[in-house]
Amino acid sequence: MQFGIFGVGDIAPDPTTGIPRSEGQRIQDVIRVAKAADELGLDVFATGEHHNPPFVASSPPALLGYLAAETRQILLSTSVTLITTNDPVKIAEDYAFVQHLAKGRVDLMLGRGNTVPVYPWFGQDIRQGIPLALENYNLLHRLWREDVVDWEGNFRTPLQGFTATPRPLDGIAPFVWHGAIRTPEIAEQAAFYGNGYFANHVLAPNFHFKPLVDFYRQRFEHYGHGRAQDAIVGLGGQAFIAKRSQDAFDRFRPYFEGYPMFQGSKLEQFAEATPLSVGSPQEVIDKTLTFQEGFGDYQRQLWALDLGSMPVEIALEQVELLATEVVPVLRKEMGSRRAPGVPDAPTHASLVRAAYGDAETRQARPRPNRGDNTSGPLPYLDSAEKSAA
Repeated sequence: MQFGIFGVGDIAPDPTTGIPRSEGQRIQDVIRVAKAADELGLDVFATGEHHNPPFVASSPPALLGYLAAETRQILLSTSVTLITTNDPVKIAEDYAFVQHLAKGRVDLMLGRGNTVPVYPWFGQDIRQGIPLALENYNLLHRLWREDVVDWEGNFRTPLQGFTATPRPLDGIAPFVWHGAIRTPEIAEQAAFYGNGYFANHVLAPNFHFKPLVDFYRQRFEHYGHGRAQDAIVGLGGQAFIAKRSQDAFDRFRPYFEGYPMFQGSKLEQFAEATPLSVGSPQEVIDKTLTFQEGFGDYQRQLWALDLGSMPVEIALEQVELLATEVVPVLRKEMGSRRAPGVPDAPTHASLVRAAYGDAETRQARPRPNRGDNTSGPLPYLDSAEKSAA
């Protein structure tokens, strides 16, 4: 079971002064939170992708590449990589590069994105969001697994004899989670490939997404990847923790009720009706255990801890309380309740073992080119004949 934190790089006005942080300060604060999560032993840090104010998370590969050098053990991920408005060729190359920088400590979560103006900014039509997401991932999957790709689809120019560089570390593609909260087609695609499925149920009523998770599990089994209970599921949540329950509500209230998305909501009602966990460490533990009861055994639990107006000092307190008083208990309790044989979330190390056993991993060595950026029908010394252009 993996436990960690995620964010979207949002910025909101301070509830006392009405003045938001600068973009530069917010970026530095995100870095501090990620490094603290690493030092305190959390498993995952994930960052979102947005291209419009009031967000600063426009370049996850840049942030994760930097964090790869600044952290030691934490798995670096995305809470969304936009599979619709990013070119899958660029995704393939960017995240393979970050995978090398992080020595395998990288995976990513793909999502469509629902901000209407962003689509035309990148030359796309939101009305084609679902077929665009499906087609782009089908191409991305091949780009990481085939040295030479010929491709023709509906949403980008064709590829002829194309090689994405660098090749994935050890010849193993980063593990992919498909994030969706309303789209069975995305859950179907995740199941088809045996990828993970992530339900970010922060804003919806408790267990609202259980039908989609159950559907994904059924289809995972249908495609022969294992039992339904073996499907790779992740859940998102949100938390604010204090030693005493009332202190948690009192301290979190101004940041919650002053946040634009939650204005008009009452904190106590929202915490009762949704997966938002506010209270003492034991209360957060108890609520998280209900996720396991409702969704079944799952592999990844991420929390959002730093609303855009929250001072970084408070966010760092939250990371420490989560890592020292909540997660250790959850590891023990959820582990004891876990059904026999349910797998852990894949990591680079586990995928390498499954692919190679004790054999040497792939070390891609390009053939010399002819000065025209091509390297012939077999671009690498060990390219398989079947991958020839």
